[in-house]
Amino acid sequence: MRKDFRTLMRDNAVTIMFVVLCLVAFFLSGQSLGYVAYELFGRLSRNAFIVLALIIPIIAGMGINFAITIGAMAAQIAALWVTEWQIPGLGGFAVAALMTVPIAALFGFLIGKLLNRMKGQEMIGGLILGYFANGLYQLLFLFIFGNLIPLHTDGLVIKGSTGVANTIDLNRIQAALDGIWRLDFNTAFYVCMALAAVWFIVRLAMKKTSAKSGGISLGVLAAVVLIYQIPAIKAGFATLRIPVVTFLVVGLLCLFNVAIMRTRLGQQFRAVGQNMTVANAAGINVDRVRVIAIMISTVFAGLGQLIFVQNFGLFQTYGAHEQVGLYAGAAILVGGASIVRATNGQALLGCILFHTLFIVAPLAGTNLLGDAAIGEYFRVFISYGVIALALVLHAWRGRSEKRDLRALSEKE
Repeated sequence: MRKDFRTLMRDNAVTIMFVVLCLVAFFLSGQSLGYVAYELFGRLSRNAFIVLALIIPIIAGMGINFAITIGAMAAQIAALWVTEWQIPGLGGFAVAALMTVPIAALFGFLIGKLLNRMKGQEMIGGLILGYFANGLYQLLFLFIFGNLIPLHTDGLVIKGSTGVANTIDLNRIQAALDGIWRLDFNTAFYVCMALAAVWFIVRLAMKKTSAKSGGISLGVLAAVVLIYQIPAIKAGFATLRIPVVTFLVVGLLCLFNVAIMRTRLGQQFRAVGQNMTVANAAGINVDRVRVIAIMISTVFAGLGQLIFVQNFGLFQTYGAHEQVGLYAGAAILVGGASIVRATNGQALLGCILFHTLFIVAPLAGTNLLGDAAIGEYFRVFISYGVIALALVLHAWRGRSEKRDLRALSEKE
C-alpha cells in the first residue's frame, strides 16, 4: 500500500504540485469563482486545441513538438490573406483553415524530415527550428509582404515604410467560430452530465466496462451534479456562456486522437514510440511514421492558432506565435503527461491547471508581496520550470527502471 502511494505521488508529482499552487493562489488572489470561471473557459476555448495537437508526436516517441510554433506561423499567413481579401465571418475563417492545412502540412513534412536526422534530440531540434523559422517569418512579413507582394487593405502595411503592420485586425472573422452557438453554463452543464451518464450506461449494458468501474463513474457524475447545486458555486457560473461549436471542435480532436490510435497507423505510432529498433525489424517504415506524426501535429497547431486569433479578433504580427510551443508544452506536462506518454485527459487537465494559475497568480502576487509583476515573473518561471522538472523526472524514472531491471536480472 505504501509503495503504491509513493508510486502515485511520484508519477503525478507535477500535477499535484499545480493543484496545490492553484488553490493557494486562488485564495490569496481574493478573486471570485465567477471571474476565474469566466476567464478560464475563455482560455480553454482558445488554447485547448493547440495543447491536444501535441499528443501524437509524444506517442510516436518524438517528445514535445516545440515546432508547433511553425504551424502557428502558417495560420497567421493564412489569416493575413483572408484579411487582405476581406472575406468576412465563418466563410473567412473556413478559407483561412483551408489555406492553413496545406501550408502547415508542407512545413510539417520538412520539419519531420529534419527531425529524422536528429533522432533522440527532437525536442531541442524543434525548439531551434522554431527560432530559425521565426527569422524567415520576419523576412516574409517585413520585406516580401507589402513590398515584393503588395497589400492593398488599409492598416495592413506599416505607414511610411514597408512590411506588415505590427498588429493585424481580424474584426471580419472575430468570433466566427465562437459566435455560432452559445449556451448558458447551466444548460451546457446538465446536457454534458446527461450525455456522460448515457455513455457510461451504454458501456455497462454492452459489458465494455465492469459493474464496479461503471458504478464508480456514475457515482462521480452524481457527486459533481450535487456539488454544483451549492448556491455559491451555482451563482459563480450563472453569467457564463459557453461557445458550444468551439468546444465541439475540441471534442472532435479528442475523438480523432482516440480513433487514430485504433487504426494501423496508430499502432505504428505506438510501436515506433516504444522502440524504433523493434519497429523497424517488424517492417515499419519508422522515418515515414515519424514524419506523419509531425505533419498531423503541425496542421492541428495551425488550426488551433486560427481558433486562438479569431477569439481575440487580432494578433501581434511578429510575436503571437513565439510562445505557442512553450505554453502548450508546459500545459500538457502539468496534466500528468510525460515526454513519452500523453492522453486527451492529461492535456485537458493540464490546460485547466496551467491557465488557472495564469489567471490568479498576478493578483496573488500583489496581495502577498505588493507587486503584480511578481505574479507575472512567477508565471514565466513556471512555464520553463515545469518543462525542466518533467525532463528531470523522466530521467529519474528511466534510471529507476534500469536499476529495477538490473536487480531483477541479478536475482535470476
